[in-house]
Amino acid sequence: MGDSKENIFILNATNQQSDFKTYSNPIPSREFIMNTVAKVRKNLNREQIANELGLDNPEQKEGLRRRLKAMERDGQLMLNKHNAYHLVDQNLLVTGVVSIHPDGFAFVSYSATEKDLFLPAGQVAHLFDGDVVQVLMAPASAGRRGQNKLIKVIERKTTHIVGELKRKGNHYFLLPENSKISQKVDVDNNALLDAKIGQYVNAEIIEYPTYRQTTLVQITEVLGHPQDPGMEIKVALRRHGIASDWDDELLDHADKLGTKVAEKDKTARADYRDLPFVTIDGEDAKDFDDAVYCEKDESGDWRLLVAIADVSHYVRPDDLLDQEAQSRATSIYFPGHVVPMIPKALSNGLCSLNPNVDRLALVCEMTITPQGQMINADFCEAVIHSHARLTYDQANAVVVNNVSGAKRQTKLAKQVIETNPSVVPYLEDLHTLYNVLKPARTKRGAIDFDTQELKFNLTNKQKIASMSPVIRNDAHKMIEEFMLCANVATANFLQTNKIPALYRSHEGPTQKKLTLLRTFLAEKGISLGGGEKPLSRHYNQLLSSIDQRGDASIIRTMLLRSQSQAQYSPKNDGHFGLAYDAYAHFTSPIRRYPDLLAHRAIRAKIHSQTSTLQRVLNRFTKNQGLANKAYPYDSKAMEELGTHCSNQSRQADEVSREVENWLKCQYMQKFKGESFAATISGITNFGLFVELDQMGIEGLVHISNLDNSTEGYAFGDKIDVVLNKVDLQQRKIDFSIQSDAQQDVAQLSG
Repeated sequence: MGDSKENIFILNATNQQSDFKTYSNPIPSREFIMNTVAKVRKNLNREQIANELGLDNPEQKEGLRRRLKAMERDGQLMLNKHNAYHLVDQNLLVTGVVSIHPDGFAFVSYSATEKDLFLPAGQVAHLFDGDVVQVLMAPASAGRRGQNKLIKVIERKTTHIVGELKRKGNHYFLLPENSKISQKVDVDNNALLDAKIGQYVNAEIIEYPTYRQTTLVQITEVLGHPQDPGMEIKVALRRHGIASDWDDELLDHADKLGTKVAEKDKTARADYRDLPFVTIDGEDAKDFDDAVYCEKDESGDWRLLVAIADVSHYVRPDDLLDQEAQSRATSIYFPGHVVPMIPKALSNGLCSLNPNVDRLALVCEMTITPQGQMINADFCEAVIHSHARLTYDQANAVVVNNVSGAKRQTKLAKQVIETNPSVVPYLEDLHTLYNVLKPARTKRGAIDFDTQELKFNLTNKQKIASMSPVIRNDAHKMIEEFMLCANVATANFLQTNKIPALYRSHEGPTQKKLTLLRTFLAEKGISLGGGEKPLSRHYNQLLSSIDQRGDASIIRTMLLRSQSQAQYSPKNDGHFGLAYDAYAHFTSPIRRYPDLLAHRAIRAKIHSQTSTLQRVLNRFTKNQGLANKAYPYDSKAMEELGTHCSNQSRQADEVSREVENWLKCQYMQKFKGESFAATISGITNFGLFVELDQMGIEGLVHISNLDNSTEGYAFGDKIDVVLNKVDLQQRKIDFSIQSDAQQDVAQLSG
């Protein structure tokens, strides 16, 4: 409510006397009121403030009431429990981002170095997760009894709410899909879009909640029924505000680029079409970023060529496609579905290194010694022609059996030989080179957690039919090693040429995480070497020593949790987990924006060296020789892009996990009452978190099912649990400890 209604005029401290005579109902300015309260040096109620200001008629007192309310709202005055005002210490006012807990309370993050501020549920009932707010911190003198106070909402970040449409009488409301939204959400009866009760909808907020008013929304999109195919993905994308579709203008832009590489685009490029490049990917992959080839020279060194799709040739800085790609920053992968960073016409078509067609590529050519050391790396623009599209299983069937010299061959190996006989000897060369690189990786000390991934086998309705472990074979590891080599070569190139760019940085564990880890390990009778600053090799030494232990899985989990989160940064801090001094992303420009930026940097550098004069100048100017149009980025731009890409990458992981958890909950409903072997993965004051050994699915044994005590249980303990309930709305699975009687029944039925 504004301060200018009903003939209320603002005065300041210097012109108060003259304005008292000028206006009919003058009210002193905020500054004058604050000076008055400060001068009195005690808390004053509204009537006392009016007396101090000489305000006596009803109109003036009403104006004062409104002014004081506004000053309280803006954090200038504070009203205590005796309804008396006092000045707010402006040094205790901070601005931060709200993180709502599903239980109703919240934390406000306002500093990278200070602890988040706690706000009780009563203060945050009208807030949404992510809102920017102003908070008055409790003074240090208040000790533990002091309470932080929410002053005001500065910026709303939530614009839409996804939920299930409900009705009570003639009243429509939403049951939000987001467990962090606990407040009531009313739906405008005139904006239902023919949605049916029980359907999921996406709704725009038209009135934000206050202490006195509920949230009001209007439906903007009807998503469908909960069990519709792909509903989990639709809901997750809408909840996070992620676009799943493309504007027609963007699709037209992509389509105009065509389906075949233009002949003019093949000129002035290295012609590697005769080299038997192959792509090796997952069985369901449709976008092929990388193709590989290697050969051994007369000196015994290896020549490894990693060809990466040249997306940067088609997606130019700040064009329509680039603006959208930068906004998305990453493709998002779900079970059976992908939301690409660039339109499918490019990601699965013109840019993808599909077999038996010409494609533009940026090739990293590396020389590797018989000892597995990279001694040289060069980049060039090229045109290639992939000779085969192989799956990991197909490639592995060839390389592990050494089919060229084997007397007996597997069925899958025979299939590859029959369909792609020309590439078989080159696959074996690739595997030989992998075995050269493997000892160098071990010597370097890269951490190998060897975590178990699960594959979801889906029904035709996109629900889980079954789950099976993903076996990482030599073909997986071989391609991974080659990609690592190319990424390291890229980081070294960017660093040597002093180009503002993004590195993939991964710092070592923080002291806090390290302390927690060492405490856990001590309870298990083992330790991590390296003192206060362990290296990746110390992690590997411990991982190697626990292989035969029954609790090896939970120890690996704890070692993984102790790691810092990798991020994109213009500052090269090395990569702790991979044990590299410099590391960048280069090998996936179809699905990661930082890789596309790296390609632009490399191509801009290549183009800047096209003339003899330019090459001479570049020896002195380094990245100053880059064309601004081809690479319009400085350090500040890279700082912003690094933060954005890191955030988008984390969001993509979060969205994928949400969908997987929803699918898992649906899958587990049919197992109600059944028993499972599990491992305790967490202990809290409200129960035990457990992970099912065969499925990797997590759930909670509530404290009420443990005689209200977790005593006697330890992190990593093996226990048998019974599935009690699956809450699809909250995505929660509840278990209980299997009783002796239940165990006897399970043994008899087994």
